[in-house]
Amino acid sequence: MKRPPQRLCIYPKDIVRITGKSERFSRDLIQRIKQKLGEEEHQFITIEEFCQYAGLQAEIVKELIRD
Repeated sequence: MKRPPQRLCIYPKDIVRITGKSERFSRDLIQRIKQKLGEEEHQFITIEEFCQYAGLQAEIVKELIRD
C-alpha cells in the first residue's frame, strides 16, 4: 500500500484549519514568520518552520492538514 505524498509547505488555509482564526490572520502570520526568518516574499514556509514559530508539535499539525 502506497503512502500518500506529504506536503512540505503550509498555506493560509491550513493555518485557518489549525487555529480557527480568519484567513487574513493566517496570511499575516505567514508574513510575520517570513520576516522573522529573513525569507523573501516569494519563498514558502515549511510545516516545521510554522510549528517552531507557533510552538506546536509537527506530528499533530501534519494530521490536521492531511488532505
